[in-house]
Amino acid sequence: MNRPPEAFVPVQEERLLTFATTCFERAGLTHEHAALVSRLLVNSDLRGVRSHGTRTVDGYCRAFEQGAVNPRPDVRVVHETPTSVVVDGDGTLGYLPMVRATEQALARARSLGLGMGLVRHIGHYGSAGHYARMCADAGCVGFSVQGYREQGNASGRAEKPQLAYFGNPPICFAFPRGEEPPLVLDAATCIMADYQRGPEFDALLTVIPAAFFKSMGYTAVASLLGGGLTGFTLPGADTIAARWPQARLGGMVLAIHIDAVVPDAVFRAEADRLVRDVRETYAPIPGTDRALLPGAIEEERTEFHRREGIRYGEMEQEAARRLSERLGVALPWD
Repeated sequence: MNRPPEAFVPVQEERLLTFATTCFERAGLTHEHAALVSRLLVNSDLRGVRSHGTRTVDGYCRAFEQGAVNPRPDVRVVHETPTSVVVDGDGTLGYLPMVRATEQALARARSLGLGMGLVRHIGHYGSAGHYARMCADAGCVGFSVQGYREQGNASGRAEKPQLAYFGNPPICFAFPRGEEPPLVLDAATCIMADYQRGPEFDALLTVIPAAFFKSMGYTAVASLLGGGLTGFTLPGADTIAARWPQARLGGMVLAIHIDAVVPDAVFRAEADRLVRDVRETYAPIPGTDRALLPGAIEEERTEFHRREGIRYGEMEQEAARRLSERLGVALPWD
């Protein structure tokens, strides 16, 4: 899904931002809220992460319009310590509450070396990379993950699902860098993408079982750090979920300030050394032409898309046309 589309129309960043912001405003969001979510979604498009870009605006707007998530939330801090903060998202999508929690975590990290932000009662928060990258840009190691209520409860299904495909929450680690491309692991916990199901993938269960055991463990860890740790099962959570049925998730971000433990320049030099040595001394993965660590391709695509326009494929165009017709917003391309 995140490969560049073969057929596309180029869309300029600013026009796409305006389009998405206007759509969210017409779905009931304030301008500030709409602009923040749109900025993060366009960032995903710039990086070539099409699955989490503005193609999601149609579904998000429908969720706001239909009352599945709260368009006018009262996002507030409900608990805090010197190193942590818990934010209640009041049933809205996770983007705004998570940004607020990340800002609070970074303030604590700058002061004390570590800062953690936890958010409960939210819907989808998109790419975990939004919040981990905020940390890296501020001179911190960033880690973010999202958890789901009732993750792991498969009761009520006709057949027991295969444990090897257990969940797929988003997870990201991001590191400050020097001159080399950034090191950002922005992914999901399952070894297989959600659409990779069937006999050819089931056959791998006996060929590489260790890979599946690892991804099962990552999912369980993510579910507790990004879910249970946020307090989204405390009394009152069922009331929020009943009012805003898609707000059944939590989120976590952790910021580690580099200068609190080692001089910033020393760490950045080592990060550059790692990225450079891998590129120059390793053979590329089959099917690729360069030995690059996660994060490098996204930076290249961002530069390309800012220069040439975002490559808007058919799935993105279809979603934009639905929005344009339903909300009366002009399409962002000619």
